[in-house]
Amino acid sequence: MWGRDSLWSALERDFAAARSSGCADSAATLAALGDFARDVARLGTPNVATLDSLSDRFIRIAPRVAPCAALVPRYVVTQAIWRDVAKRATVGWDPQDRAQRDALYRTLYGGRAAVEEVMLQQPSTTTVLSRAASVPSATPSAVVQGVTVHSGDILVSRGGYPTSALIARGNDYPGNFSHIALVHVDAETQAVSVVEAHIELGVAITTAEGYLADKKLRVMLLRPRADLPLLQANPQLPHIAATTMLTRARAEHIPYDFSMDYADPERLFCSEVASQAYRTQGMTLWMGTSTISRPGLRQWLGSFGVRHFETQEPSDLEYDPQLAVVAEWRDPVALFEDHVDNAVTDAMLEGADGGDRLRFTWYQLPVARVLKAWSWLREQTGGVGPIPEGMSPSAALRNRRYNARHDALSADVLNRAKAWQAERGYPPPYWALLALAREAVAR
Repeated sequence: MWGRDSLWSALERDFAAARSSGCADSAATLAALGDFARDVARLGTPNVATLDSLSDRFIRIAPRVAPCAALVPRYVVTQAIWRDVAKRATVGWDPQDRAQRDALYRTLYGGRAAVEEVMLQQPSTTTVLSRAASVPSATPSAVVQGVTVHSGDILVSRGGYPTSALIARGNDYPGNFSHIALVHVDAETQAVSVVEAHIELGVAITTAEGYLADKKLRVMLLRPRADLPLLQANPQLPHIAATTMLTRARAEHIPYDFSMDYADPERLFCSEVASQAYRTQGMTLWMGTSTISRPGLRQWLGSFGVRHFETQEPSDLEYDPQLAVVAEWRDPVALFEDHVDNAVTDAMLEGADGGDRLRFTWYQLPVARVLKAWSWLREQTGGVGPIPEGMSPSAALRNRRYNARHDALSADVLNRAKAWQAERGYPPPYWALLALAREAVAR
């Protein structure tokens, strides 16, 4: 999609050559990182070419860092600083301008991709928690897992299920995240509540511990910038927004919005929990809406019930200039599997564009209809049935088939990746995983 296959091949060749020397060239690599950091610190208001030039430099340093475990923490910290500076420097950019949006995507997504390729070559150095620059807030706060969260903060995460990968990748700007949740902190007790929309339940409330206990491969914490005019006029705006959504979620059942209509407040998908809460206070999140234009992807999502293809995707919230990254956590054990899931999903979506369709066995439909009726009865008494509210029996069967196919392909790619590593001596980078996934889909 980037049209940079020659660059990826060059990076891999550079890394293969650098592996033999290990940390022998660490002084020169540290100097290159220092030069990069100084140029980032001097960045004013960049144009597209300037941002792309710096992003390219950062990515090209990765093969020199990856052979030396001692250099990895410095590279990770540099990326966090670069991300923060780039977001601040591009606040005045137009989120609807394609060239500017592409450049910011290459910077933020590309920086994370480079860091994770380095981590996967040095698993013992994987940074579980990466903190960004301090982001002030006047709203009530509490400490969760060593990180101070404020009321109105937004949690962006990636689940460990095949459909989570589909949500993260199913976008004109494929990303790393599939779910949004809104944080509320009680001003008196400092109790933390997390409001989120689940496919099975609709909008639900849980504790911080309950949120983290659900299967997640990565989590990023976002916070509205304190220098926004709306927050300068009312520093408690994020807390009021979170309180509004928490109060509504306690007072009524809010069904899940499978159509992904972010303009309809009656039903909410996960992104809408945050966007609708802030909309009540006059603040519009996702200043650049997400677009889903690939015909195969639209057909697949349509078969799951999606009707709106200009919407609010979880991954795209990172690019909103109104929000700053506070911290990012990743599961080091599952990081490689996360990349495999992405590669399999990307390859499957290429197949969708080539005419693959999500099908199900026709004779299963009567059984699914019975299960749907049973689910409806369970919902009337506050329970949860096997087919979620708002999902059709045929969509449930397609979902089941998709999950099974994705799991089988992922297992195949994992096995072939082990053989690839045994032959070359290092884990396959993403472009190699994608090639393996394409082969698996073709088989």
